[in-house]
Parts: sequence; structure tokens; C-alpha cells
Amino acid sequence: MRISQLIQKCKKQDIKAQEQLYRLFAHKLFPVCLKYSSSYQQAEDNLQDAFLMIFDKIPQYKNKGSFEGWMKRITINVALQKYRKQTVFEIIKEDHLKEPEIEIDEDAVSVDFLLEIIQQLPDRYRQVFNLYVLDGFSHKEIAEVMNISTGTSKSNLARARVILKDKIEDSLNKSTARSM
Repeated sequence: MRISQLIQKCKKQDIKAQEQLYRLFAHKLFPVCLKYSSSYQQAEDNLQDAFLMIFDKIPQYKNKGSFEGWMKRITINVALQKYRKQTVFEIIKEDHLKEPEIEIDEDAVSVDFLLEIIQQLPDRYRQVFNLYVLDGFSHKEIAEVMNISTGTSKSNLARARVILKDKIEDSLNKSTARSM
């Protein structure tokens, strides 16, 4: 069955079509949930909630743009929804923000290690970092999605980068010390 036919059946609340849609896209949307969740279990819950929202909103999909992109946007919004009402971090004036310079020997730091330390960031920092760096959102879009100011978005990104830089440097220093 073509994806357009599957979408039409889902719009009619066909349970079998919904199950098929879930099976087709769950493996693509789960990593998105994992990026914006603080645990594996929370990511699983967010995936389920995202699909419920997708099935609820699918009549609004007008076959414009990528269906997968539309579902990804809903998934990100569902994952971030619980954080929108939390108190935001301290706002720093933009002129005080300085991007940390990070030079990484790509052979010395694995992708798995990078993903692990990104996952360890505080929730807000991790979410802003993922939206900006990994998903290509602008600070304005992040501000709208997370219900924060653009200055807060920039501040959280800068702090996330400082934390990541420190963790990478600590790791490299430890591996250098071990090899001596």
C-alpha cells in the first residue's frame, strides 16, 4: 500500500492502517524522542504520545511537504511539551555570550561518546542543543517551540557547548594520562 493510501485510511481512523503507519515510522521517530527525553523509558512514552497526536491530527495533514517531516515536527513538540511550563534558566545578555572554541581530534572522540555526553546534559540545554545543532532550528524557532526567549535559547546553547567542551577535554586528558 502506498503512503498516500495509508494516510487516507488513517484519516478515516482505520486501526489496521494506524498500526501499519506505526510499524513504518516508529523506528525513525524513536531516535527523535530519545534526543529530547531524559531516559529511554521517557522516550518510549513520548513516542506513544506522539503517535496518538499524529493519529489525532492526521486529518489536518494536507499532503504538502514531507509527511515524515510533519510527523517529526509533531514528535518534537510532544517530547518538549512537558518542559514548556518549567522555569527557564537564567537569562544572559547576548553580548556576554561567547561561543567556546572546540577543536576535537575526531580519532580520539567516538560518536558514541559524543551522544552519551549530549544525553547527560541538563534537559533544557540538551533540548536546545539538539534543536539547534542536530535538527537545524533557528533560535527564533526554538524560542517558539519551547516557550522561551531567543536570548534564553542562545544562552542555553552556549552553556551546553561549554559543558560538552569540558567533558570532551576531561576525557581527552584522562586518556592522555593513561597512555603515559
